[in-house]
Amino acid sequence: MPVVKTKSSAGSLQVHYTISTPTASDSKTIDPRLPTLLFLHPVYMASDLWHMQFADRKLRQFNLVAVDLRAHGETGGECKKNYNQETSAEDIAKFIEAAKLPACHIVGLSMGTIIAIQLAISYPKLVASLFLVSPLGLAEPDEVTQGREEIGEYWVEGLRSKDESALTDAVHGALQLGFNNVQTNMVSALTARSVPLAAKNWTAKTIDSYMISTVKFFTERKEHPPDKLRQITCPVKLVHCLGDIAYPLEYSKEFLGRLKDVGIDASLDTIADAPHFGPVTHPHRVNPILRDFVTKHTAGVIPPPPASAVSPFEKHLVKCGLKSADSEEDD
Repeated sequence: MPVVKTKSSAGSLQVHYTISTPTASDSKTIDPRLPTLLFLHPVYMASDLWHMQFADRKLRQFNLVAVDLRAHGETGGECKKNYNQETSAEDIAKFIEAAKLPACHIVGLSMGTIIAIQLAISYPKLVASLFLVSPLGLAEPDEVTQGREEIGEYWVEGLRSKDESALTDAVHGALQLGFNNVQTNMVSALTARSVPLAAKNWTAKTIDSYMISTVKFFTERKEHPPDKLRQITCPVKLVHCLGDIAYPLEYSKEFLGRLKDVGIDASLDTIADAPHFGPVTHPHRVNPILRDFVTKHTAGVIPPPPASAVSPFEKHLVKCGLKSADSEEDD
């Protein structure tokens, strides 16, 4: 996994990222002739979550880049009091610059959509389009705020008292938010991969960083007024997962309306039965929508997909219990 050093208002960081191209699962550089998709993961997990997208040969017609965000995954680092949607977007802008990427089609999921929206507002020249799954474009609903705070309290209690059951309750709450507590082999492997990284990043010494990155980042964020949304100059696709137990369809529809009200080329698709982290459980529905959207907003000829594609995350997930059948592309 390549690493670049960045420095933003949120502090210095060694950013771990992954590049896959049509010809290489783990590359140090992109193919400059092809569109580049930059994947921003949700809270708690990291880039491995995009396994089923990187394993899809029809998406591997493009450059696929996934980054571990601050205080997550292999990137780690701490979140200070000033870490919010603006400084997190600055993190990504500095990463795009350091990695020498062109304007990217930003693919965000949940927390990743908060950063993607701000990136398109603050740095529009870096964004070719926004593809936002489980988009968080409005203020956090009160009941979701309570749930995030409860998860945070369990984790902090577990760290302070060394109570494994409290830590387990925190993980259980995170899985409920992301997957409705549905356990598939893929979800189990991702959990086994993510929990040790979380334990490394969020310790008794970094409780403040944990609460900022997993709770306050959501609960203290502000909605974008029309004059800010108007700064988005690229097309936007929203994807709402209809099995989401935290955010109703009306939440995404309201945000769609606000985007259209300021003249943005925006549309909304839905994925039946999918939980909040739908790209993990329903890649066969999400991936074709993503491919069609990027293709529609790409000038020039895109070469045909490779005959096969291997995810760069497969080796880690197999060690964590992923069965080979789950790592194959779903045609």
